[in-house]
Amino acid sequence: MGMLDSFEKKLDRLVNGAFAKAFKSEVQPVEIAANLQRELDDRATIVSRSRTVVPNVFRVELSGPDYQRLSAYEHTVSDELAGLVRDYAAEQRYAFVGAVEVTLAEEPGLTTGLFRIRSEVRPGAQDAPGQVDVTGQPHLEVDGITYPLHAVTRLGRGSDVDIRIDDPGVSRHHAEIVLGTEVTLRDLGSTNGTLVNGRMVRTAALADGAHIQMGSTNLTYRAR
Repeated sequence: MGMLDSFEKKLDRLVNGAFAKAFKSEVQPVEIAANLQRELDDRATIVSRSRTVVPNVFRVELSGPDYQRLSAYEHTVSDELAGLVRDYAAEQRYAFVGAVEVTLAEEPGLTTGLFRIRSEVRPGAQDAPGQVDVTGQPHLEVDGITYPLHAVTRLGRGSDVDIRIDDPGVSRHHAEIVLGTEVTLRDLGSTNGTLVNGRMVRTAALADGAHIQMGSTNLTYRAR
């Protein structure tokens, strides 16, 4: 990491941390836009030499006062932010697997001037610019939704994983799938464990059609 990158991260922590708490400054849409751009860069995942996938669904969590102020213009703000996400992704040659969606939400635990962004890759039936075609590529099917796999794909309930599974029985960092000569699933020390074809495993080779269970969520591995 270069000096400028390090300084930028330190400045970001100050602006969104101590300064916001001290001065109670209100969140501005331009701040949200900058953080959405950073979220795309931080969570960009290389699927192939010519394709980098980024999240397409974003939840912007705001304090009560900030949400009340911005919610009056929620439709306009959300549409504008989604447009900026699409424009930046096109500029960086990022790809989406579904339509871009940005929503605002109130989070009681946040104070005025603080906000948090949660993002996920959520494939959808609707076409979107840069939508990923997984035909011929290893992927997972989860509740009828298709997720492309890359060299190492981490699954779990946390916000920093590649495929987020919203299930209380799933650990934040539950398991990962590694592509190689064999496609291997590794449990990452999850609380409730991982089943492959009905058998509890720590590590397992995946064949086409393998059934995976994490918590109460069922997944199917497809080789192509």
